[in-house]
Amino acid sequence: MDWLSATPPVIALLVAVLTRNVYWALGAAILLSETLLAGLNPALGLLGSIDRGADVFSDAGNTRILLFCLIIGALIAYLERANAFAAMVSWLARSGLAKGPRQAGAITALAGVIIFVETNVSLLATGLLGQRLFDRVKLSRARLAYVIDSTCAPVSVLILLNGWGAYILGLLAANDVDQPLDVMVKAIPLNLYAILTLALVFYVVLSNRSFGPMKAADALSLAEPKASAVADPNSGSVWAFVIPMCVLVGGSIGFMAWTGGGNILAGSGSQSILWSVCLATVVAFLMLARHKAQRGELVGAGFKGMGDLLPAVTIIFLALALGSSLKALGTGAFIAQMASAMPYSWAIPGALFVAASITSFTTGTSWGTYGILVPLAIPLAAGAGVPLPLVLAAVLGGGVFGDHCSPISDTTIIASLASGCDHLEHVRTQIPYALLAGAGALAFYLLAGFVS
Repeated sequence: MDWLSATPPVIALLVAVLTRNVYWALGAAILLSETLLAGLNPALGLLGSIDRGADVFSDAGNTRILLFCLIIGALIAYLERANAFAAMVSWLARSGLAKGPRQAGAITALAGVIIFVETNVSLLATGLLGQRLFDRVKLSRARLAYVIDSTCAPVSVLILLNGWGAYILGLLAANDVDQPLDVMVKAIPLNLYAILTLALVFYVVLSNRSFGPMKAADALSLAEPKASAVADPNSGSVWAFVIPMCVLVGGSIGFMAWTGGGNILAGSGSQSILWSVCLATVVAFLMLARHKAQRGELVGAGFKGMGDLLPAVTIIFLALALGSSLKALGTGAFIAQMASAMPYSWAIPGALFVAASITSFTTGTSWGTYGILVPLAIPLAAGAGVPLPLVLAAVLGGGVFGDHCSPISDTTIIASLASGCDHLEHVRTQIPYALLAGAGALAFYLLAGFVS
C-alpha cells in the first residue's frame, strides 16, 4: 500500500496535463486517495471525498484562507470602481518610475522583497499593483505571476522575520536542537534554491528576456492593443490605492505582532491577513461611499467581485482537501522514508532536497513538507556528520521548489489569482525557471555534502 500512496498526486498531474482542467485533476486525486483509504471501495471513497471537503472547514486556518480569498474579490472590485489601479499606474508613469517594462517589473519585484512579513499579503499586494503596470507596458500576466510567485516565497524563507521563521524555529526546538536560532540563521546563505530563484527573477526583469513557454506568452501579450493608464486623470486618486494597501500590509504586520504577544514571529498569519483584508475592504468601501452616486451599488459590486474569484477559491478548497487526504494516506511519510534509505552520507543533503521537492509538489504544501522532513533531517544529519544548517537549507529550498512546480500549491494558486493569470498557464510558464534554479541547487547540495 505504501507505493500506492504516491499515486493520487501523480494522477492529479496527469489529468491536469491531459485535460488542462485543474478542477477535474484535483477531484480525481481526492477520489482516488479516499478510495485507497476506504480499502479500494469506490463508493465509500466518494462518500469519504465529500466528508473530506467538509472537514476543510474544521480547521480555522483553512477557513480563514478561503474567506480572505473571497473578500479580496470585494476589495479588488472597490479599487477598480474607484479607478485606483489606473490612478496608481498613471502616477508611476508620470513620475518616470514605470516608463518601460524593466521599471515596471523591477517595481513589482522589489515590492515583493519589501513585503516579506507574510507570503499571501505580499502576493496580493504586488499582484494588484503589477496587473495594471504590466498591462500598460504590454508584459504578460504569466510573467507577472512568475515574478510575484518567485519573489514572495523565496524572500519569505530567506528573511525569516515572519511566520515561516517562527514555524521553523518551533520545529527545530521540538526536535531538541541546541541553539535553533543560530542553526536557522546559518541555513539562510545555504538556501541556494531561494537565492538562485531571486537572481533569475531579477535577470528576467532587468534584461526583459524570457525563454520557454513564457516567451510565447510575452509575445502574445506584446501583440495585444496597449492598455491605457487612465482614461480620465480626475476619475481616480492615488490615495484610493495607497490607503487600502497600507491598511492591508500595515494591518497584517500589526496584527501579527498583536497575536504573537509583541513577537511578530509568533503571530498568526492566517488571522492577521484575514483581519487586515477585512479592514482594507471596509476602508475602500467607505472611501467610495463618500460619493452619493456610488452608495446604492457598492454592496452588489462587492458580491460580484467575490463571485469573480469563486473559481480560484474553489481550486484552493480542493487543494486543501487533497492535502488533508494525502496526509491521512501517508504520502509524505512514504517519500520521507525513501529518502532516509540513502546509503551514501554525502548524498543526504541532495536526497533531502529532492525528497522535499517531491513531497511539496505532490502535497501542495511546503509547510507540511517541513513538518514531515525537518524531524527526519535532524537525526540524519547528526548520525552522518553532515552540518545541520546544510540539510535544513536543503529541506527549506526543496519545499519552495516543489511549491513552484505544483499545480495544487496554495501559494501558486494565490499567485495566479493575484495576477489575474490562468492557473495552469502560470504553472506551465514558471516550471522551466524553477527547474533551472532547482538543478543548480541540487548540484550545490551534492557538492557541499561531498566536501563536508
